[in-house]
Amino acid sequence: MVTSTAIKNNKTPKRNTAHRVALGEITPNNLGQLKKLNTVLFPVQYSEKFYKDVLEVGEFAKFAYFNDCCIGAVCCRKEQIKESNQGTKLLTHILQHATLTTQHPKFVEIYLHVQTSNEEALAFYKKYDFEIVATVEGYYKKISPPDAYVLSKKL
Repeated sequence: MVTSTAIKNNKTPKRNTAHRVALGEITPNNLGQLKKLNTVLFPVQYSEKFYKDVLEVGEFAKFAYFNDCCIGAVCCRKEQIKESNQGTKLLTHILQHATLTTQHPKFVEIYLHVQTSNEEALAFYKKYDFEIVATVEGYYKKISPPDAYVLSKKL
């Protein structure tokens, strides 16, 4: 009937162009869907602890649905501020002990590897006067990009 009415009135039937976008909870019952999504989208394999933590962050972990089809997810991790200082503490400890005059033989340089795409780590080490001195292609075997920078600090 819709077609004959449309032809009779010389009107094209209107298509439903409204799309439904929604957010959904991540629960123990649909956690497998998140695991599958992450496996398909990301080059890293997340640990079971990651998925356990996702279930504990409430509103900071959600699925995104487009017309009832899961198209993505967001998963955040809550961290204590003092924990974020652990990298600083560790590096400061190493730098202090590497420069002690009682060390024999004396350390003259510290170097480390950082994934080429890890801008946050690069910025962190540059604050401590580390410099990029080389690039090692294929350094990492199970993540992408697999390349690493070698950062060095003269003592």
